Amino acid sequence: MAAPTEPLLIKRYASRRLYNTETSDYVTLEDIARFIREGREVKIVDLKSGDDLTRQYLLQIIAEHESRGESVLPIDVLTDLVRSYTTSAQSVVPQFLAASFEMLREGQSKMMENMATMSGPMASMPGFEALQRQQQIFLRAMMGGWRGAGSGPIPADMDAGTPGGSAGAGGVDDAQDMAEIRRQLAELQKRISRL
Repeated sequence: MAAPTEPLLIKRYASRRLYNTETSDYVTLEDIARFIREGREVKIVDLKSGDDLTRQYLLQIIAEHESRGESVLPIDVLTDLVRSYTTSAQSVVPQFLAASFEMLREGQSKMMENMATMSGPMASMPGFEALQRQQQIFLRAMMGGWRGAGSGPIPADMDAGTPGGSAGAGGVDDAQDMAEIRRQLAELQKRISRL
């Protein structure tokens, strides 16, 4: 089923409650975050003034996730973002961030496709399956829920648990793998922020 082309319109009432015009019910910030993870575009407007409040609410969603320990943005990146508001970089940063995320979205399906079709001499190397599984977990963590032009859902046969299969009882191994991947990602982000 194709996603609707029009953004989902959410109206904010004077009471600050958010009203989903599509389903005629009230929604929370978590509901809005879920819509976005499912690939929907969302537009939030003030009912009385008609002002577009989307940016404000998206930032609030990000702040709530960050405050719950679901950190995606390292301190260095947040610090650089704050600095960009007071420098000439302010005009360059939005385009850079948009281009960076677009590259990630475009690369998502290509990387998953390549991993799914890997065969030949590399596939018979010792440890190849473990490496492939770590890459899949990393990509799911990084790209989970992201949708964009040219990217689709992660193939069902590339579930987080095992290569070519769905997640099983290996929760402890997956958690250890994720902890290691997060550590490596944080290290990479530190290096990038120093550039």
